[in-house]
Amino acid sequence: MEEITFTEKVYALCRKIPRGKVTTYAEIARALDCNAYQAVGNALKSNPYAPVVPCHRVVKSNGRIGGFKGKTQGKAIHEKIKLLETEGVEIIGSKVNLAKHLFRF
Repeated sequence: MEEITFTEKVYALCRKIPRGKVTTYAEIARALDCNAYQAVGNALKSNPYAPVVPCHRVVKSNGRIGGFKGKTQGKAIHEKIKLLETEGVEIIGSKVNLAKHLFRF
């Protein structure tokens, strides 16, 4: 029997994030019973399953947008913001309103 990789576990959790909600790298790590927040980000950086695995719905613990498509600034970040806004996620000053939109596992 083949073991599921850390990356595949991250993708499986991402699939559970509903439209209009976000979660954080830390929330995913906690759900996987670890503290590997950066490893979660690295897994999502090369997500081959987007948009089925909605990695754009993962943000930093302080609500900041974080990276998208392996980039931390520029056009990719604007694209992530647009996707989130299209789904009804409120973004003020490059931060998601976590009180309103945070999804926990």
